[in-house]
Amino acid sequence: MSDQLTAWLRTIVPAAWSALVAWLITAGAPDWLTDPLGDAGPTLVVPVVLAAVYALLRWAEPRLPAWATRLLLGSAQPPTYTPPDSATERDGRHRSV
Repeated sequence: MSDQLTAWLRTIVPAAWSALVAWLITAGAPDWLTDPLGDAGPTLVVPVVLAAVYALLRWAEPRLPAWATRLLLGSAQPPTYTPPDSATERDGRHRSV
């Protein structure tokens, strides 16, 4: 699998898990918790859950078996990033030679 696909999967899969958790929270949260937030409730829950789930998965990753890492992060192998060479600018753009 290419590094680009691995990086994409390791971004999208945790985001999908976070969206599922956020949906479950908003679907089952008690009214006393969601009423003060009004219409902003789901908007606030998603980024908070995304941050929490991502941090939890990154912490748990070295402790999980490979199959669980693939299930929760999309790939058990993190992508490799090579430093830019002389023909590549620091921002990743190629310069004319």
